[in-house]
Amino acid sequence: RYLLEQDFPGMRIGPEPTTDSFIAVMYGETEGNVPGNALVVDPKKPFRKLGRFGNAFLNRFMCSQLPNEVLKSISIIDSPGILSGEKQRISRGYDFCQVLQWFAERVDRIILLFDAHKLDISDEFSEAIKSFRGQDDKIRVVLNKADQVDTQQLMRVYGALMWSLGKVIDTPEVLRVYIGSFWAHPLRNTDNRRLFEAEAQDLFRDIQSLPQKAAVRKLNDLIKRARLAKVHAYIISYLKKEMPSVFGKENKKKELINKLPEIYIQLQREYHISAGDFPEVKKMQEQLENCDFTKFHSLKPKLIEAVDNMLANKIASLMNLIRQEESNMPTEMVHGGAFDGTMAGPFGHGYGEGAKEGADEEEWVVAKDKPAYDEIFYTLSPINGKISGISAKKEMVTSKLPNSVLGKIWKLADCDGDGMLDDEEFALAKHLIKIKLDGYELPGTLPSHLVPPSHRKPFQTAE
Repeated sequence: RYLLEQDFPGMRIGPEPTTDSFIAVMYGETEGNVPGNALVVDPKKPFRKLGRFGNAFLNRFMCSQLPNEVLKSISIIDSPGILSGEKQRISRGYDFCQVLQWFAERVDRIILLFDAHKLDISDEFSEAIKSFRGQDDKIRVVLNKADQVDTQQLMRVYGALMWSLGKVIDTPEVLRVYIGSFWAHPLRNTDNRRLFEAEAQDLFRDIQSLPQKAAVRKLNDLIKRARLAKVHAYIISYLKKEMPSVFGKENKKKELINKLPEIYIQLQREYHISAGDFPEVKKMQEQLENCDFTKFHSLKPKLIEAVDNMLANKIASLMNLIRQEESNMPTEMVHGGAFDGTMAGPFGHGYGEGAKEGADEEEWVVAKDKPAYDEIFYTLSPINGKISGISAKKEMVTSKLPNSVLGKIWKLADCDGDGMLDDEEFALAKHLIKIKLDGYELPGTLPSHLVPPSHRKPFQTAE
């Protein structure tokens, strides 16, 4: 709702868990709903394979279509509110985690939402997050409603969230957490307003980059699937090879299923495969129970060779083609809704702050502090109205900024490049030091509004 800035059919927002359905929010010329059973038989939609989850799921699956600019670039899958307790998990009537896993394998970004004042990770949420295993690079976390707690509480909430997630998501990397208040109401606590705005911009940039990188991600998924298919072929052909031709087939099948972890280790050594490419042992054992091993195929080296050739040669040339196409096409960005106007105008992130301060003022922004800077300047024994680099260095190093930063400030402040600073250039250097000490980044080149008045080129008038 926040991203679209518009209600969509089937939406209901409230403090209690309000949705018990998966809603695919997609672009459509007219606003309306398509129920799950009709959706999975539509050849134009990518949901046909969801039919295997049965009517219990399809009755709780729908597509909301509306003519929204944001949805021209991205589609959103809104999952049901996750409840705690065993009763809710059983009453769904379908394998919730399996459905999540199906979507996770196909989407470009997974966003986990937490409320700053309701932080517990329930059993079902924990199981849901575990079903995203192998898709860790897609996961982002949003800590929402952060304006409802003060700064001290927010620090504790953030720490508690990271601790809880660390127990559920088994990766060495720390997940990216976006902190903010993602709705259009006034902030209850404005202490962290600047933080919330910066985090929202980061989230927008992350989502806006998705259409641009979609082709590369699809290629990445193809490579991943090819590797998994190859490993699957090794496992199946090994099981086929070990089966007796006449007697004791059932006993041998049970033995092989029990020995599956050892078979994995043997195949790893034989074919130099990473342990992470093998399917989960327990899940594989469950699936093998219902299979007839005698109907499995033997290994076909030519097919394996073809896959290896594709991974080694063809994918590289395909990657080059994608890069060429991307460089020739205009950069595709998400537009509309909350994405419009976030970077433009006086309310854009960073406007009027740091190096951008005074950009729309007629007076030189450094002038207000220049009297104080002049006092320091004249204690440094200027000669012919200028101080040398050595004198300037003695004063500038008192800021305790590293030499690499002070070197950049010197380069920006020495407008005429004569290796000395006049009073205006010195005041500019002190202003740039203040910008850096306040936590803002220095500009790459000196903006026109920061150029000292005596160093500005006079406007040329037409005769």
